[in-house]
Amino acid sequence: MAPSFPTKPALAGVAALILVTAGVWFPFAAPSQDAGGSFDHDTTGWFRGNTHTHSLWSDGNDFPEMIVGWYRDQGYDFIALSDHNILATTEKWMDVEAIAKRQRAIGRTAMQKYQAQYASKPGWIETRDNGGKTEVRLKRIDEYRPLFEKEGEFLVVQAEEITSSSGEGKPVHINAVNLPGDELIPAVKKEEGLSGEVAMRTIFQRVDAHEKKTGTPILAHLNHPNFQWALTAEEMARVAEGRAFEVYNGHPGVNHLGDATRPGDERIWDIANTIRLAELGYPPLLGVATDDSHTYHGGDVSPGRGWVVVGSEKLTGDALIEAMKAGRFYASTGVYLDRITWDAASRTLTVKIRPDGDATFRTAFIGTRQDYDATQPAGKNGIGEVFAEIEGLTARFTMPADALYLRATITASARHTNPSYPEQKKQAWTQVVVGKE
Repeated sequence: MAPSFPTKPALAGVAALILVTAGVWFPFAAPSQDAGGSFDHDTTGWFRGNTHTHSLWSDGNDFPEMIVGWYRDQGYDFIALSDHNILATTEKWMDVEAIAKRQRAIGRTAMQKYQAQYASKPGWIETRDNGGKTEVRLKRIDEYRPLFEKEGEFLVVQAEEITSSSGEGKPVHINAVNLPGDELIPAVKKEEGLSGEVAMRTIFQRVDAHEKKTGTPILAHLNHPNFQWALTAEEMARVAEGRAFEVYNGHPGVNHLGDATRPGDERIWDIANTIRLAELGYPPLLGVATDDSHTYHGGDVSPGRGWVVVGSEKLTGDALIEAMKAGRFYASTGVYLDRITWDAASRTLTVKIRPDGDATFRTAFIGTRQDYDATQPAGKNGIGEVFAEIEGLTARFTMPADALYLRATITASARHTNPSYPEQKKQAWTQVVVGKE
């Protein structure tokens, strides 16, 4: 179980951090910052949550109430169920036998567990006979939210995985988090013949339009770009509307580490941000970590692998999304941070790491120089150069004068408790900071 957090403190107001890139000024909202662009985040009271989860409403294998209860009981503060091209706002019945088949070789247990969990709540589980088949009704989000939500303690956020396809048949999946009402954001179909890049841009534009129409802040993040090797860093860089992606996704099949010829997700982040900052004048991409969980009865796409920790002033969907859009969060697979500090005057980034038993920690400070050589690996003057690696619970580094950006990856000696790939260690990622010229 994750360490418990103290009561969430009130956070400072929001000021503007101006990013100067290729002669273009971008107002990039960043919290707790002074006029010089500095910030000092005490993260111990921030909210932990997962923005990518699946249930029986699409291709998950458990009931939404069971999934939400698991996240609450594991110490999360919020959870977003993001089923494929559907919202849990209508009436949906499922064949109990079809649910059992989703358990495959691990035992047909979902219905039995569900009945045992809600035996003390008569009438909650609704079944019917439909042509000789027993069906169970899946609860809508408005029905199960009251069972779990408690102001300031736990929140269920509505989301959709907008599951699209490029004209080449490659997956282009984007999560829209904090959707109001019951209106879906339509996906792009293979038959439309769009490239992956244009499909991405189209979906991000649809999310932006939906946000404007509803007046509700919505976070859109691109999911698992290496799944089926669907999208490249260069394509992601060119989509100005895209502002966030999964630097870690807990599904074992998303090629998180890349292969001998293709970059992993973390290097994709550096390549895309280098192009955006140095060549296009776009703001950097934010990096999130998620579960993308589908199986909850011993399967290999299980929960508890990746999450975000968000510096929201309160535990509401709108406040969480505004904080994430402002970059006031970090991504994690098991490392917790107590403080993140950026001193703009000295261009110094400091992270303080929460102890975890006898684990040791190594912080890599990573960025790309203005005169980078794209043909070089991530060494001197390459994209995503490791400027320094520092051991210990406190790591501090001054950004080189010629660097485009700086970020930190913290890796523990301790292994992940539920790994998605062999020898996986617990990690955390800070968001990118960009020095002023």
